[in-house]
Amino acid sequence: MADTVLYEVSDGLATITLNRPEAMNALNVATKVALREAAEEAARDTAVRAILLTAAGERAFCVGQDLKEHIGLLAQDRETGSGQTMSTVSEHYNPIVRALAGAAKPVVAAVNGVAAGAGFGFALAADYRIVADTASFNSSFVGVALTGDSGISWTLPRVVGPSRAQDLLLFPRSIGAQDALELGIANRVVPAAELRAEAGKVARQLASGPTVAYAAIKEAVAFGLTHSLEETLRKEDELQTRAGRSEDHAIAVRAFVDKEKPEYLGR
Repeated sequence: MADTVLYEVSDGLATITLNRPEAMNALNVATKVALREAAEEAARDTAVRAILLTAAGERAFCVGQDLKEHIGLLAQDRETGSGQTMSTVSEHYNPIVRALAGAAKPVVAAVNGVAAGAGFGFALAADYRIVADTASFNSSFVGVALTGDSGISWTLPRVVGPSRAQDLLLFPRSIGAQDALELGIANRVVPAAELRAEAGKVARQLASGPTVAYAAIKEAVAFGLTHSLEETLRKEDELQTRAGRSEDHAIAVRAFVDKEKPEYLGR
C-alpha cells in the first residue's frame, strides 16, 4: 500500500488516513489504488468493527481528483486514443464507495478541511460525519465540465433531498460547516482542534458496540429508501431475527437485567 494512504487497526477500529497534505490530499492514481485496497480490507476484515476515514493536514480532507496528474493522462489518451483515463470511476471510485457504504460495520468520516468532488462523495459514503468548524464541502464537478461520481448522485439526494442536490451539483460553491450541519451533510461540528479526538472517541465507541445490530441498521435504512413499506417490514423482520440470534443481543439482555454495562463481542 502506498504511503499516501495510512492504514492501522487497533481494538477493532480500522483508521484510514489520506496522507498527501502537501497536495490537499488530492487523488492521484497511487492514492486511489491504496485507498481502494484499504477500504476493501477494512470492510472484509471481521476483526474490524468500525472504520474511521480521515486525512492528514489541516487544509483539506480531500479535494478530489489530482488535476495535475489528470491533465497529463488526458494528453496520453489523446495521443494513443485509448480513453483509459476515465476508467478511474469504475476501477477506483466505485469500489471505494461500495466498500465504505456497503461495509457491514459503521463508518465515520472525520472531515478536517475542504471536501470537494470525490472527497465530498467519500465523506457522504460514511455513515456518520464529524466535521471541523473550519471545513467545507463543494461538489465541484461542473467546474471541470464533469458530472458527479464517487456515489454522490445517490448519496447527496438522500442526505439533502433531490431538489437541493440538483442545486448543489449544478451550481457548485463552498458549503461551510454550519450550513453543512443544517443541511444534514454534517452530523456533528466541532472545533478544528478537537476534531481528531472527538472522531476517535465516536469511532471507538462504535467499534466496541453491537456490530451485527449496526450492520442491520445500515442495511435496513438503505433498503427502506428504495422499497415499499410492506417490503421494508419484511426486511426488518429478517434483520431483527438475525440481530436477535447474535451473541451481542444475549449479552445486552443479560447486562440489562443485571444492571451492568454490556461488553460486546461484535458477533
